[in-house]
Amino acid sequence: MLISTVDILNALADYNALVLFRTIAATRDGSNILISKMNLSRKQYYSRMSRLMNAGLVKRQNGKYILTSLGKVIHEAEKSIETALVHDYWKLKTIDSLETCEDLPMEELHKIIESLIKDQKIKESVLVNRHNARELTFSLI
Repeated sequence: MLISTVDILNALADYNALVLFRTIAATRDGSNILISKMNLSRKQYYSRMSRLMNAGLVKRQNGKYILTSLGKVIHEAEKSIETALVHDYWKLKTIDSLETCEDLPMEELHKIIESLIKDQKIKESVLVNRHNARELTFSLI
């Protein structure tokens, strides 16, 4: 069965599923996750676990839930998203507003991005997207 991005996003779409996913990621030894601590009914718990497993993010090994290799990749990506939201959201909004300033040279915008964004992955994403958007604009002219 081929898993899509939509399957992964749907599996993590609700708060409790995301908490379960993060809890599994935090339990490196695959220890049991107590349903009672999650404040979920058994049906809610197993429904979310089933979605995480069907999306290829989690598997059972020796009776315990652990992240799959794909789950580990998605967990790292989710941490980057969280970092962007918690630490860089307003900085990213500022960068977006500066893009509309036609007088601001691209080199200056890059310097601003370099100084505002500390996380290297986020910085690279912002810079690559700016570079690609500029190339697309020039190719359309």
